[in-house]
Amino acid sequence: MPIQLDFLAVLSQWPLLVKGIVWTITLTAISAVLGGLVGVGCAWLRINGNKPLKCLAASYVELIRNTPFIVQLFFIFFGLPAAGVKLTPEIASINAMVVNLGAYATEIVRAGLEATPRGQTDAAKAIGLSRMQMFRLVVLPPALAKVWPAMVSQIIIVMLGSAVCGQISTEELSYAANLIQSRNFRAFESFIVAAALYLTLAIALRKLLMWIGPTFLFGKGLSNG
Repeated sequence: MPIQLDFLAVLSQWPLLVKGIVWTITLTAISAVLGGLVGVGCAWLRINGNKPLKCLAASYVELIRNTPFIVQLFFIFFGLPAAGVKLTPEIASINAMVVNLGAYATEIVRAGLEATPRGQTDAAKAIGLSRMQMFRLVVLPPALAKVWPAMVSQIIIVMLGSAVCGQISTEELSYAANLIQSRNFRAFESFIVAAALYLTLAIALRKLLMWIGPTFLFGKGLSNG
């Protein structure tokens, strides 16, 4: 007996899918900005900080990179209330995604910073730039240009990983797909649609970020060079 597929039963629930897409985009946008900032800050500490700060940054990176994202998410949402910190599912999801992305971004940015030629920093010192100006204007832009494709890939991985956040009732795309299949029992169609939407989001996000980087963060000349 052939399988009878009914995608209309899923697509008719489009308000849930739209809400899921909006939440997935929102979680990704916030975590990309904050996680990227955490990554830059921790990368700077790993290179220029004193020994205690270097050890602290390194410990954070090793802890997060060597534990599953779902464990980090559950710790923040279910574990922190035991310490008196209670978060909504959405805020817990954002925190988990920022912490996760920040650790991976640290190593990505650090690789770019360490590849910066010594001559650039010497020239910046010679014209009297402060340490912060030198980092922000001379060191960071070319470093980001070198590692931007890797950073984009990591942000997309975190976006796809946001599907786990449905486990704590964050109403993102996988949560919407699961809710739809629980109502109409069309699990196959529901998750086929969800997979197609994730694929579309990932492709669109990659194109957007590959435009944002050269346009706003480090300049087209650096990306081409």
